[in-house]
Amino acid sequence: MPKLKILSGQEIIKIFIGFDFSMAAQKGSHIKLIRILGGTRQTLTIPNHSELDKGTIKAIYRQALVYVSESEIRPYFYSE
Repeated sequence: MPKLKILSGQEIIKIFIGFDFSMAAQKGSHIKLIRILGGTRQTLTIPNHSELDKGTIKAIYRQALVYVSESEIRPYFYSE
C-alpha cells in the first residue's frame, strides 16, 4: 500500500517548479503558482508551511491531477 509522504510547502513548490510552474504571487503564507500551457492558465495555491497536514497534501495532489498526469506526479507524493 503506497504511503503519502509528509511534505513542506517549499518541497511541494519545488516539485511544481519542475513541471514548469512559476511563483506568481504570495498572500500571507500562501503562494500562487501558475503555468500557461496551450493558452490555458493553470493555477495552484500552496500554503508555505514547514509541514503540511496529510489532508492538505492530498487536496493539493488531487488539484494537481487536473494539470499533471498521475504517473508523473505520484512518485513525489507517495512512497511505494
